[in-house]
Amino acid sequence: MLRSVTSVCAFAAAIALVPQAASANLTIPINFTVSNSVQAFTADDLGSFDLVGIKVEPRGTGYEAKAGTPGETNGIINPAAVGFPITKIVIGSKLNIVSGSAVGSALYFARSDDDTGESLGLTLANFTINYDLKKVLADVTAKGGKVSKQQAIYTFVAVTPLALKYRFPVSITGHEVLGSLFLTPETKASFKNSLHLPDFADGALEFDFGTLTQDISLKLRSRPISATPYVAN
Repeated sequence: MLRSVTSVCAFAAAIALVPQAASANLTIPINFTVSNSVQAFTADDLGSFDLVGIKVEPRGTGYEAKAGTPGETNGIINPAAVGFPITKIVIGSKLNIVSGSAVGSALYFARSDDDTGESLGLTLANFTINYDLKKVLADVTAKGGKVSKQQAIYTFVAVTPLALKYRFPVSITGHEVLGSLFLTPETKASFKNSLHLPDFADGALEFDFGTLTQDISLKLRSRPISATPYVAN
């Protein structure tokens, strides 16, 4: 517990010193705090997953944030929302967050080929929200394939811009909502090729993939979350 309290104090002190760091960015681990990113899928997403037989599974440190209901076509139950513990943030000289990462979290999309019965899969892992690029990045790996490190997977817009609230010495919170999560062209291709999606599913790759809600706090976890990068099998 003493170590955790010390880490919180060091975090707060580091925030306070950022303006003195000129243009330098400061990377701060926050895997010991209750800070999470939650992706809520749209009804269209969940319907399309069910239609083509995709099962979505959080892996690594990812978790089901909200349970789903059986799909109307195949009865597949996918999470309505998934969560990823935030493990680090990068703060700029103006106390703005340049990026935030959920290292160790993953989403696995599984599907069986309708014609061959082959077991297919696509893993998105080790997520980073890059606010300069306005894109979400992740390690992308097709089942049995090579990893594409920190590929841009979504573009986004800020629905509720990130705001940090400070009450020194040790109280800092932040909240934001990102929306209009649209797949990048390279990630559309990753889904199409890795999961052998039929042509009629092309339109679903144009859907909004929901929202990402980030909540940052200095409330301590009972045990720090592992920040070891997730490696797809």
